[in-house]
Amino acid sequence: MEGSTVTFKENVTRALADKPLQFAMTETGPRFIYKRTKAREALPEFDQLRDQSRDIKNHVLDYLDIYLERYEAKVQAAGGHVHWAADADEARAQILGICQRVNAKIVTKGKSMISEEIELNHHLEANGITPVETDLGEYLIQLRNERPSHIIAPAVHLTRDQVEADFRKAHTHLDPNRDLTEIPALVEEARTVLRQKYFAADVGVTGANFLVAETGTSIIVTNEGNGDLTQILPKVHIVIASIEKIVPTLEDAATILRVLARSATGQDFSNYTTLSTGPKREGDPDGPEEYHVVILDNGRSNVLGTEFQDMLRCIRCGACLNHCPVYQAVGGHAYGWVYPGPIGSVVTPALVGIENARHLPNASTFCGRCEEVCPMRIPLPKMLRHWREKEFERHLQPAAIRWGLKAWAFFARRPKLYHFATGLAARVLTNQGHGKGRLSRVPLASGWTQNRDFPAPQGKTFQQQWKERRK
Repeated sequence: MEGSTVTFKENVTRALADKPLQFAMTETGPRFIYKRTKAREALPEFDQLRDQSRDIKNHVLDYLDIYLERYEAKVQAAGGHVHWAADADEARAQILGICQRVNAKIVTKGKSMISEEIELNHHLEANGITPVETDLGEYLIQLRNERPSHIIAPAVHLTRDQVEADFRKAHTHLDPNRDLTEIPALVEEARTVLRQKYFAADVGVTGANFLVAETGTSIIVTNEGNGDLTQILPKVHIVIASIEKIVPTLEDAATILRVLARSATGQDFSNYTTLSTGPKREGDPDGPEEYHVVILDNGRSNVLGTEFQDMLRCIRCGACLNHCPVYQAVGGHAYGWVYPGPIGSVVTPALVGIENARHLPNASTFCGRCEEVCPMRIPLPKMLRHWREKEFERHLQPAAIRWGLKAWAFFARRPKLYHFATGLAARVLTNQGHGKGRLSRVPLASGWTQNRDFPAPQGKTFQQQWKERRK
């Protein structure tokens, strides 16, 4: 499944014309915002926890090599194995090798953005192994051969009618006259189908929200319990995570968990927070016979020490997506790769190259909501500006934009001319607004006004107001 970041504009055009998508985004987006707001209001120390969480991750990133080595030693002491993967090819090869060694035919999978990043499912299928997504949202998009459209809600772009149609197409062994008009019926059908896969699986693959250096523990959070069944029932459990998932101690993990669910779904905590440390021990009633952790770099170490290091604090809560007006208008698939929204517009150029994702840093209004709600206080707008600078330096922007910036620079270096031109433009646009406060058409800005109104200038320019206040 190739990425389509280079065709972002075409993707957006299709998304804006997709009526089911627009309906789904309108229905779900406001609910995330409301729940997060209520959860934040109910926890007076929320912002203090955000500061603590930011500081924990900053400390880890400064000493990442030390904590990764400590984590490996603890995993090995508990009877597990750690595998290091420089890129997606190495990660896929290591996971496939483990599966082939135990003669695996079916692999159940918990939700994992890293497995999406390395396209693990397609690699397993190409080698005769059947991967089965057990998270309901991931299961739905697997049936449709799609990427996740959201970090925590992979199928947020689908309507109930679409899900019913997909189930009837995929579950042909069930009664064709069954009633699937209600959501509980759809959930029960998925549970029934997936329950059989858990017991048939030879290997279970999960992601990790945290890797704890203190104990060699991997932690996942879920709301369906599918992650527990995925890692307990098969004889082999494989954890796949990227290098920045390390935290020093269990106490540090608990601190970040307090802001994770509240930022993601508005819950105090997810329904399941599962800790795994090594394989089954003597006397344990269940658990895997083998425990493996594949730790992926895939370009992340190149970000350390740069202006983009802060992106590695991300805990994949999705809050920036839920509050982003661009994401809410076009959905996740328009971004063309694994990570959508503001964080995706920063992460994707770092991992696939700005030349392959040059449109994404421009998919922002710079309203600042993403940084405002981020539980890890990641300065997303600042990093988006850095990517725009690199895009400009490498001459990746269209000629029209470059000439437009040169024209702006010409006026900006001449204050009197700049003040005259902006004052004149403000008066013209104000008159065009006819007192409505918005414009349906603006010269040289049809790309904006084709799908939304443009705010009409109100009152005096900033420079005029600044001059008056200084007096």
